[in-house]
Amino acid sequence: MKISILGRSTGRGRRGRTSAAVALGAVLALTATACGDDGSGGAGAEGDGKGEIVFWDNNGGVRTDIWKEIIADFEKANPDIDVQYVGIASTEYQSKVDTAIQGGSMPDVGGISASMLAGFAAQGALEPLDERLEGSSLNGKLNKDMIESLRAAGGGDERLYSVPTSANNGVLYYRTDMFEKAGLEEPTTWDRFFEAAEKLTDKGSNRFGYTIRGGAGSIAQALDAMYGQSGITSFWDSTGRKTTVNDPKNVKALEKYAALFKKVTPAADLNNDFTKMVAQWDSGEIGMLNHNLGSYQDHVKALGVGKFRGIPQPIGPDGKRVQVSNPVDGIGLFKSSKNKDAAWKFIEFAVSAQSNSKFNESAGQVPAHADAAKDAWIAKAEPTKLAADALSDGSTTIVQLPYYLPDWNTISKADNEPNFQKVLLGDMTAKAFLDGLAEQLNEAQAEWDEQMG
Repeated sequence: MKISILGRSTGRGRRGRTSAAVALGAVLALTATACGDDGSGGAGAEGDGKGEIVFWDNNGGVRTDIWKEIIADFEKANPDIDVQYVGIASTEYQSKVDTAIQGGSMPDVGGISASMLAGFAAQGALEPLDERLEGSSLNGKLNKDMIESLRAAGGGDERLYSVPTSANNGVLYYRTDMFEKAGLEEPTTWDRFFEAAEKLTDKGSNRFGYTIRGGAGSIAQALDAMYGQSGITSFWDSTGRKTTVNDPKNVKALEKYAALFKKVTPAADLNNDFTKMVAQWDSGEIGMLNHNLGSYQDHVKALGVGKFRGIPQPIGPDGKRVQVSNPVDGIGLFKSSKNKDAAWKFIEFAVSAQSNSKFNESAGQVPAHADAAKDAWIAKAEPTKLAADALSDGSTTIVQLPYYLPDWNTISKADNEPNFQKVLLGDMTAKAFLDGLAEQLNEAQAEWDEQMG
């Protein structure tokens, strides 16, 4: 898979501010699930490759069953190692890890996606994995673009702090049965998307053309819609110091997108995170949903393969597809682990061809392991196949979001999700919202540049 990534070069390291929230109660609650200890030494020890290790799943609940299956396989192959699984909801994971870092109660291994990597690395919580990977059976077998994406997101020092497991591309899901009944063409362009959203809406029958994400995680989806329509292919301007989020083309695109709320979407969308949005689409009469590959199996279970399709995001008026990056997911080794040898064995096993294929078939995502990416199930999982094709055939440009900024998650979530809700409600203009977002991003980039020297 070849991903075209345009945008700001991350340069060299900044160890800046983090958004760690320290709560004593949370620290005490998590202490019971902290680093495994085989009696081989204190924090940071290599250990003897035996004993107990603790694994924190960054998408607990959603991925619990498949991780427990992989852990069972690992323990069967490595009877001297026990893995304690702790599933943490994706919406809570970063704050719990930040709390554990401050409280000194870290696990041995944990899910580390590109979106949260810089903050953890800035606190010195992660073990560099370059040398371990070079001496591993995984060396040369993992997708190079996913590795580089994680390097770039790790804080700019070009070291690898997370071994990639998968890429979770954005997808436009649509109800084929509803489109056929209405005589609508597939929403492969933004013009067709907006036309379908309007024509499929019948509020009197509680039927809507689209479900918009107004709750947690709303900013990334809004950015996708903006850059997809505007066709702007870089997150930063030519100086590399000013973001393009408030470019007039993006302002116009957000105005059009936000105007869909309550006109062609349910009012409940204002507070919907991805779980509520996906459940609503699966159980209701809604024509289209923007999410990612991760929800494909949910739709199959709820609707069956004959009632929907998942296709790459719409193309713009110039015939090109532009998307913002979805974070590459991975597994990291925490520096405080008392049993790094056993922890690394688990990472190697989890990202091996067989385990990586099993995990991504369950998740519906693009595997990181080259051999897993060739497995037959990918051809049968249409959205995954189409996403992989779109990322490799040159038709898609990915606008790389600045995951390397330690403040990125705070800016793109806590600081601005409430303001996006104001835009949906008409209490704030799209321009005012994007100007405020741009000011924060430019300040964060300036701090980054200053630290780089």
